[in-house]
Amino acid sequence: MSFSFDWSAATPLGYFAALVSDDNHLPLLEAAAAIAQDEYPELDVQQVLGDVDQLLARVKRRTQDAADPLQRLRLLNHFFFRDMGFGGNVNNYHDPDNSYMNVLLRTRRGIPVTLAVLWLELAQGLGLNARGVNFPGHFMVKVNLPTGQVVIDPFTGQSLSREELSERLEPYKRRESLVDDFDVPVGLYLQAAQPREILVRILRNLKELHRTQEDWLRLIAVQDRLLVLLPEAWVEYRDRGLAWAELGDNRLAVSDLALYVEHAEDPLDRYAIEQRLRDLRRELN
Repeated sequence: MSFSFDWSAATPLGYFAALVSDDNHLPLLEAAAAIAQDEYPELDVQQVLGDVDQLLARVKRRTQDAADPLQRLRLLNHFFFRDMGFGGNVNNYHDPDNSYMNVLLRTRRGIPVTLAVLWLELAQGLGLNARGVNFPGHFMVKVNLPTGQVVIDPFTGQSLSREELSERLEPYKRRESLVDDFDVPVGLYLQAAQPREILVRILRNLKELHRTQEDWLRLIAVQDRLLVLLPEAWVEYRDRGLAWAELGDNRLAVSDLALYVEHAEDPLDRYAIEQRLRDLRRELN
């Protein structure tokens, strides 16, 4: 469902801010599609929504005689992964285009979280009780059926057993020292992700790509959106401030870094940023 907002004269960031202002009515697909306006300023988000509506209409025709939710799920997965050929971009996983819904619809290639956003729109449109899952390292989707829960990897379309999920968790648990007395059940990693959390995951994927490529202008655009979603995520102010410093805009860098220092919880990091702040202020004077 499209968010009712006249954004013809608004900035892309203002449009995005309006979309995500209310958690109770946050249109995930539209907000995810709007992220691409930073890279594709002429993008018509409503056209993206219309294209998805056409996909939904097609799969509804395929499933109109399927009263059983499990049968609808099987038909959806066949349509999405087999007939339409949506899947993970294994050849160019780190391409920023994988994070943009308009490109995903054109190429049918993406990363787990963007594939999940599209798949969820179709699944929920078919009346399935489907949600995203912020699984460590790899976004998943799940469907609650009368017979139990199905967890699906949107990158491949594969349904995963508890044993397979546990196996995928092992590297994360070892890295985070979540073993023995600190171990937790797999089910705790399968909590439903809220739309805001899904958007944050898309943006943090982009953030890491831009930081790796030292693409500071694109990184700042991502940071702007992250701070709309998470206005008290102080580390995002730090990272935006450091990007401004890389670009030589010391005034904006000082503004963001000073705000971070005011709220920083990590004393070692706060000390390092205070040192950087002193240098930047000296250069300003």
